[in-house]
Amino acid sequence: MDIEREKREVDRNYGVFMPRLAEFLPDHRDQWALMRDGEVLGFYEKPGEAIDEARSRFADEIFSLQEVTDERIDLGFYSHVAIH
Repeated sequence: MDIEREKREVDRNYGVFMPRLAEFLPDHRDQWALMRDGEVLGFYEKPGEAIDEARSRFADEIFSLQEVTDERIDLGFYSHVAIH
């Protein structure tokens, strides 16, 4: 698997998803968005369902999932670390 390509895909998809989050929340809250090439391809109730769909469509396994939620995620210690 091409790690750099995967990172670029995740970054691009996140950059597209976040500005549209408010648009997705009313109909897709707590679902998972399957994304590739900066496009939302579908919404799924469980992440495993989205992964299964992605693997059936993309042999290179280059895709990302985004949870449709406006709840903050506490990363514990790591959310308070700053690199200087």
